[in-house]
Amino acid sequence: MEMESPRSPEAEIGHRVEDLWEVAEPQLSPSEKLNSCFEDIAVASFPRPLGSQVIEIPSNASLADTVEILSKNKILSAPIRNVDAPEDASWIDKYIGIVEFAGIAMWLLYQSEAAANGTAGSAVGSPVANLVSRLGSFTFRRTSSGRVETTTDPESDETASVGGSFFETLTSSEFYKNTKVGDISGSFRWAPFLALQTSDTFLTMLLLLSKYRMKSLPVVDIGGDKIENIITQSSVVHMLAECVGLPWFESWGTKKLSELGLPLMKPCKLVKVNEDQPVLKAFQLMREKGVGGLPVMDTSGTKAIGNISIRDVQYLLTAPNIYKDYRTITAKDFLTAVRQHLQEQHEASPLLGSVITCRRDDEVKDIILKLDSEKIHRIYVIDDKGNTEGVITLRDIISKLVHEPRHYFGDFFDGVVPLPPNSTCQKTVKEYRSGSLFLQPIGSILVRMPKCVHPLKCLETVTREKQKQTRTPGFCSNQFSVSKTWIFCRNCA
Repeated sequence: MEMESPRSPEAEIGHRVEDLWEVAEPQLSPSEKLNSCFEDIAVASFPRPLGSQVIEIPSNASLADTVEILSKNKILSAPIRNVDAPEDASWIDKYIGIVEFAGIAMWLLYQSEAAANGTAGSAVGSPVANLVSRLGSFTFRRTSSGRVETTTDPESDETASVGGSFFETLTSSEFYKNTKVGDISGSFRWAPFLALQTSDTFLTMLLLLSKYRMKSLPVVDIGGDKIENIITQSSVVHMLAECVGLPWFESWGTKKLSELGLPLMKPCKLVKVNEDQPVLKAFQLMREKGVGGLPVMDTSGTKAIGNISIRDVQYLLTAPNIYKDYRTITAKDFLTAVRQHLQEQHEASPLLGSVITCRRDDEVKDIILKLDSEKIHRIYVIDDKGNTEGVITLRDIISKLVHEPRHYFGDFFDGVVPLPPNSTCQKTVKEYRSGSLFLQPIGSILVRMPKCVHPLKCLETVTREKQKQTRTPGFCSNQFSVSKTWIFCRNCA
């Protein structure tokens, strides 16, 4: 039977997968066949949103401007464009990092802790200095993987309580209006600029967005001067939704959540906040636990009455006046105030609807369609009594679509991107494996370049002065000059 023509660019990708699926080696398992199909499609084929362009943040934009741009365009993050770079500069010189809502929130909290310790600069005004006294004792520590985590005083939730007028004071301060986003782009490494080349494969892209926890991936041409596309977890799930009905998708998508081991998290491990706890407690937990959102539970602690995502920090910064009459802002107060604000502004938002739920015996494709149609990043799993017992995220769905072949990335991520506990990446020179690309940090940018072909000969050290890397006699001859910066392979570096 002849298949109907694709109804969208995303569906066209699905048809290409179907063609590859039909000619795949018959001895391969369904999982291996999917891997093989996605390995044969380049990310250059991934559709760009219709009528849209890549949203950029100029490096001289203030925190206030940055929050406004992200909020207005309804995006979680955006690349930072270096305003001092010449127009004809390559992409590596033109972009200095990624800014995201989570980063802005974390940086504000970090500056608060620094101000309380007397180590912050004079630019940190009293509104931010006072944040510590209102939030309680914050401790920032760097884990073995390099990620920054926070811990708070567990004695009382009152440490996270602030009056409604606080955010109005903060966002009207000169500190908030004048601090440039370019000045803080390298403060933390939880929003790296990890760019895919157009020749990279869908398999690489899917693994980075799932197992390696990247939220978005810029796509560039080597030697190009701009970002060609930005692929997000949401855009991948939208692509999957457009593939419903295709045989390859149905063979996977008709499986029940429980058959795929979803939800991944046990009920006792679910990160949540009670409705009467301070809303800042929710954002603290997101940073501590490394999650992008959590449910707000009713007084019984068993049923979700709402959801707060990391992007919702925008409502503390763009519309602080809606809380000014609150003595303290609880999670329930936050949801109520934001919903009223959105209704008055006639804005569509997942916050306006009820909590989206599913059950363990639902099919994966039904979850994909819900996530895509509701434009949400997570869906909560409930039992027969309506009690919340788990969560399924976009990343969870993508992680069940593909798996990482042994030695697929070699040691490309060693010391650059935090490794998952079950990563197959190797960590020694002797275990070095073949591959076409490597990752190398340059300032706040993670650069992907052709990999050195002499890893065993490059055991010297490289002297670095800020973003300069000086070559020492006897080093590997396979070097790559990028804007007067020497780039070496991971083992050369």
